[in-house]
Amino acid sequence: MHPTRLRTILTTLLTTLLITGCQAADSLPGKNDPKGQWWELGFIAPSYMQGEVEYSTVVDTQGKIFNRTGGGAVGSGDPGMATEAAKGWSAVGGSGKPVVGADLPKRIFVRWQSVVEPQTYRAWIDIPDEARQLMRSSTEHRCAEMPEQTASFTASMYVGLAPGGIVHIWVRDECRRPVNVARSKGEIEPLGPHLGQADGHYYPQSEKSKRYVEKYGVPYGSW
Repeated sequence: MHPTRLRTILTTLLTTLLITGCQAADSLPGKNDPKGQWWELGFIAPSYMQGEVEYSTVVDTQGKIFNRTGGGAVGSGDPGMATEAAKGWSAVGGSGKPVVGADLPKRIFVRWQSVVEPQTYRAWIDIPDEARQLMRSSTEHRCAEMPEQTASFTASMYVGLAPGGIVHIWVRDECRRPVNVARSKGEIEPLGPHLGQADGHYYPQSEKSKRYVEKYGVPYGSW
């Protein structure tokens, strides 16, 4: 085939693909869907693996620092004791707190109590660029599987905290599915709960949590 003719065919094919791609993108609008101004941060733990987030900090992509970005009790789920519900991460989600004024996260610090051990941990977690890309996409694009559903109103991130100092990070994609984007392990906080200002007292463990641990133990290695 003559080189000129071949270039013409290739150019036509490329143009067709570009037009098709644009039409596909246009069929899934999302940038103009309603959306919140800030992203949300939530903390979770496996069922019965109770704990308390004492302190958290977010460093955004502009280098700004936001302290006390969320906290409180985690791991209070009670799905029943017929199975070892605390193993792995069977459910990811829940309520989060808007990080007002922050750009997307670059690093997150958390200090928390793992009540079932008991132990206090602290960790800095670097957030990969993949996570930020998914957070942007979740509010700017609709899910191809449900094009009639608007894009997510708010980008969200969840920090999972488990015994042994294990930390996981999830974000939701444009189809609202949790995507695990980071895993880390914290270090023991030598000052103990509340930096030594609580006389060694931990957040109270519920009776259901105690019964679960008595029956199944703490499933180290499953997270």
